Amino acid sequence: MENSFSEMKLFQVKPDKIAEFENLVTLIASEQKLQTGCINIKYMKRFHTFDGVERGNPPRELSKIVKCVKYYSYWEFDTIENCGKANGWFFDNYEKELQKLLIAPFDINSGYSVC
Repeated sequence: MENSFSEMKLFQVKPDKIAEFENLVTLIASEQKLQTGCINIKYMKRFHTFDGVERGNPPRELSKIVKCVKYYSYWEFDTIENCGKANGWFFDNYEKELQKLLIAPFDINSGYSVC
């Protein structure tokens, strides 16, 4: 297979909407896996940091929420065309519902894998 095409989204979730967001993305991820050309979909909650940690030690857990909780998704496809179609499906079905849970519109980055 040639290089895959992927997109990463950053979600800045309101602190009082964490449970609702996590329930929703669990449902969304199960549907994302079914999209044509999907190789993989993962969501990650940022709750550790390397700030202030000595090199070689594990990251430390964040001690408090400041403004929002950050989540990232990584959605990988076989082709750029399938990514575009799936992205359209995602926005058509979930954009409004997700925006209610966020402090700002989500940020999207996309590109071909390097290795």
